Amino acid sequence: MGAGAEVHEGENDGGVDVNGGVDVNRGVDREFLSLERELTLLLRRARASSGEMARQVHPDLEPAAYGLLVCLDDSGPQRATELAAYIGVGKATMSRQLRALEELGLVAREPDPADGRAWLVHLTEEGGARFRTVRAGRRERYVRKLAGWDRTEVAELARLLRQLNESPES
Repeated sequence: MGAGAEVHEGENDGGVDVNGGVDVNRGVDREFLSLERELTLLLRRARASSGEMARQVHPDLEPAAYGLLVCLDDSGPQRATELAAYIGVGKATMSRQLRALEELGLVAREPDPADGRAWLVHLTEEGGARFRTVRAGRRERYVRKLAGWDRTEVAELARLLRQLNESPES
């Protein structure tokens, strides 16, 4: 967000200070203020939900590692460097998370047949079963929450979120 885009206490949806009537966000479009508010709320809820889902997969699973399980389930075996790029973390962080997942029995490594010096990480049978059970429950919650939405609206939301996620950081 650009300068002046932070949300302040005492503002209404229009970015106007309700106490003094002064526009404290001059130059910031209302749409971007609204977007920031909604994304902040969504991300806070997602963090809390990821922690809960991670504990359902395994009581000792770090919430941040849940995304790795998503990637491995969706894409199959991956190199650690590919996982790090997908999640957006460094090599050291990825190594630590993968070690923890291995110790919990959720992932395993095997030599990459295309390059004997590299390793591929994959879900173990137990890790995949635990993850898919939790993921199915999450999808059921989405279906219930969005039951009143038209499927084209759900598809459009997914498309827009994918577009946002694929946008380069600047």
